[in-house]
Amino acid sequence: MQTKIGKLAVNQTSKPLHRVVEDKFISLLRTCGTCVRLHQIQAQIVTHGLEGNDYVTPSFITACARLGGIRRARRVFDKTAQPNGATWNAMFRGYAQANCHLDVVVLFARMHRAGASPNCFTFPMVVKSCATANAAKEGEEVHCVVAKRGFKSNTFVGCALIHMYSLRGGVFVADAYKVFAEMRDKNVFAWTAIVAAHVACRDMVSARRLFDLAPQRDVVLWNVVVSGYIELGDMVAARELFDRMPDRDVMSWNTVLSGYATNGEVESFVKLFEEMPVRNVYSWNGLIGGYVRNGLFKEALECFKRMLVLVEGEGKEGSDGVVVPNDYTVVAVLTACSRLGDLEMGKWVHVYAESIGYKGNLFVGNALIDMYAKCGVIEKALDVFDGLDVKDIITWNTIINGLAMHGHVADALSLFERMKRAGERPDGVTFVGILSACTHMGLVRNGLLHFQSMVDDYSIVPQIEHYGCMVDLLGRAGLIDKAVDIVRKMPMEPDAVIWAALLGACRMYKNVEMAELALQRLIELEPNNPGNFVMVSNIYKDLGRSQDVARLKVAMRDTGFRKVPGCSVIGCNDSMVEFYSLDERHPETDSIYRALQGLTILLRSHGYVPNLVDVAHAN
Repeated sequence: MQTKIGKLAVNQTSKPLHRVVEDKFISLLRTCGTCVRLHQIQAQIVTHGLEGNDYVTPSFITACARLGGIRRARRVFDKTAQPNGATWNAMFRGYAQANCHLDVVVLFARMHRAGASPNCFTFPMVVKSCATANAAKEGEEVHCVVAKRGFKSNTFVGCALIHMYSLRGGVFVADAYKVFAEMRDKNVFAWTAIVAAHVACRDMVSARRLFDLAPQRDVVLWNVVVSGYIELGDMVAARELFDRMPDRDVMSWNTVLSGYATNGEVESFVKLFEEMPVRNVYSWNGLIGGYVRNGLFKEALECFKRMLVLVEGEGKEGSDGVVVPNDYTVVAVLTACSRLGDLEMGKWVHVYAESIGYKGNLFVGNALIDMYAKCGVIEKALDVFDGLDVKDIITWNTIINGLAMHGHVADALSLFERMKRAGERPDGVTFVGILSACTHMGLVRNGLLHFQSMVDDYSIVPQIEHYGCMVDLLGRAGLIDKAVDIVRKMPMEPDAVIWAALLGACRMYKNVEMAELALQRLIELEPNNPGNFVMVSNIYKDLGRSQDVARLKVAMRDTGFRKVPGCSVIGCNDSMVEFYSLDERHPETDSIYRALQGLTILLRSHGYVPNLVDVAHAN
């Protein structure tokens, strides 16, 4: 490398030798792609006496940060005797890119004490870091420095300040507007920033007024206001503004599409999708995700198959180009598979995801674990879990809850300990899985200890889901009085799930008094659910109280509602089929019932006796 630099210096005699060498190092640092190569370049920088050089040092710090060596960048920065503005900015930028926003704030304080001069590139980075780190006091201090240094009217600095104040809530939007008013050159970026500030505070009246006053409006500004109406659920206003847009890009269409999906307007988002002149992967994600969000899982899978036809046909449908699914697409489709219990489709999507480069992808991996667990193949879920090099809290929670759901209590508790050893801090969802696992095995003492640990060791405030698990745990163990005590001491009103868990325990242990109390509360919360009457009726029947059984039958009939029959879903021949009790809608009903009769005979020949007690009074 040293020989190459020497030859280059000879060939470029029009520049001073030191500038030629500096330019060469800067070029090498910009194209450097590995830490090993960076180390080699650093050795040559030291050899040429350019350590701490005002031109080379900023590029070296930038290269370190880009390659993930932010600590190394800081060591080089600290060795620089008098960093110039570019060196300070390189360090600020490196910290910001590494999401070390508090370090940016602290470093700026050091810069201010050192008497160094920040410029128009410094302030936007520092202000954005103050906003991201929620450093409100420091943000105001930076604003004062901005004013003293004469940058109040700078557009980029002003936009950053407006964004910072908007993140602090509606009270501070007035400060954002004051910054906007002090800007001499109010270009389209400044107008977009102040409109977005009011949108963030859900003040659409002011946002629309400012939008109407803006002398220039680009597609971003239009999209900001449309998104604001969507956030408030006002799709009429959003669509009216969308229809007025002079230049709509694909993102504009996608914004309205997602708005319709979020607000449950299925027909509208499907119609809009078909009207789109151009679609990208986010358009397809909006449609597939919209179906999933609204519980239309079969339609989501059909849409995905249609998308794949486009990929295979190289975009010959309409004006769409080749649209390859991304990780969001795969996650949405896997969610649909898990909700339908469509294991075969889920397996196919797994193979397809790996074929397009998503093997080991964290988001796809989490969705695969969830899909396999909910489809009953917990072993495959564990395989996916073990195959992930990087795991986040969602990964751990998904596998722990999946193991608990399948009754693999020892494995769930063991994985919980492994999670803590790995340095991952449990959250509320983790403890729902752990408490559910304890409930499955009747581990009352363990459940109580984990509940207490959640509060004492992790400062997690128990939510209604945690109380529900404890009520279920104690109730199943026959400790109904303790379960009732928890219900009475809860800081929030118990919901129908908790009362139903208590009612189920009363059914198991024939506790009529508490069952009647639970039924009374359930009637208040779920007046249209006759299943609660059935549960208490069965208790009365077991105790021989036929008059009470008859009374509840009349009460259930007076509600005007019938118990919803159970529904089973099975995947067959690339489609999902639903079956209800005594269902005769399927074209091959006779064959199905013959097969069912054969299975029943086979089961009974092996000693199986169906339990019809709980359904005796369902009708």
